[in-house]
Amino acid sequence: MEEGKCQIKEWLSKAQAICSEAITTIRNHLDGICNYFRNRTTSGAIEGINNRIKLIKRQTYGFVNFNNFRERLLACFSD
Repeated sequence: MEEGKCQIKEWLSKAQAICSEAITTIRNHLDGICNYFRNRTTSGAIEGINNRIKLIKRQTYGFVNFNNFRERLLACFSD
């Protein structure tokens, strides 16, 4: 796996002149990218939960207290 990481770093240094912003982003997240290929896991499920919570928060704007918001969240995520 380290060999692949080294090859990506070499390619990034060659491509720096062509698309520097994208290369900077890839360099900043290179460890996470490599970890995906090691473990095949992403943060997609957690991102989905966070997105759903934000949606409910927008929909419940105007609820008087936190318990109403909490009940709405529990109802949404319970089976």
